[in-house]
Amino acid sequence: MKKLMIMTAVAVFGLSQVNAQEVETSYGFDESDIMLEGGLGFNTTKDKNTDTKTSGFSINPRVGYFITEDFAVGVEGAFNTATREVAGIDTGDNKSFGAGIFARYYFLDLGKRFKTYTELGVGYVSSKDKIADIKADGFGVGLNLGINYFVTETIAISFGLADVVSYSSAKVDGGEAVSGFNGNINVFNNFFDTAQFGLLFKL
Repeated sequence: MKKLMIMTAVAVFGLSQVNAQEVETSYGFDESDIMLEGGLGFNTTKDKNTDTKTSGFSINPRVGYFITEDFAVGVEGAFNTATREVAGIDTGDNKSFGAGIFARYYFLDLGKRFKTYTELGVGYVSSKDKIADIKADGFGVGLNLGINYFVTETIAISFGLADVVSYSSAKVDGGEAVSGFNGNINVFNNFFDTAQFGLLFKL
């Protein structure tokens, strides 16, 4: 009887181990997965020396589709506001809208939950300051690095670490275009100087 009980216990334990291995949590992406990602930010400052108040709000939704388990393409949008008040008088009220496309490649796993990627993006933005009555349009191209940390199998925290290379050009109505190029070769020393945080949902 004891032998039978021991054998039964061993069999049950063995089956439970097999089942545990079969349902082991897997973090990351598969071909044809869809990701919903976005960042939300706001800021406010008050300088009593100059009696100046500034505030801003931004949201950046994006949708991506995985062509392979490591490579995704997608579209994104952006909306930003920025206001400025000096001595109780509004001196700035800027709103901007943007849209773009991106391609992302996951090239390194740092453990099971951390997935490192590089991303190339192209975007267009239009802005208007209704107080100064200034309108501007521009576009940009950028290559950057980032990391996803998977909290669960379907939810991850996104860290947009740094722009490696970027180019932008903007033109104010009635003025000439202003362009700029940035190459951040020493990117590994300043990851969190420009870090942007967001959430990612895998579908």
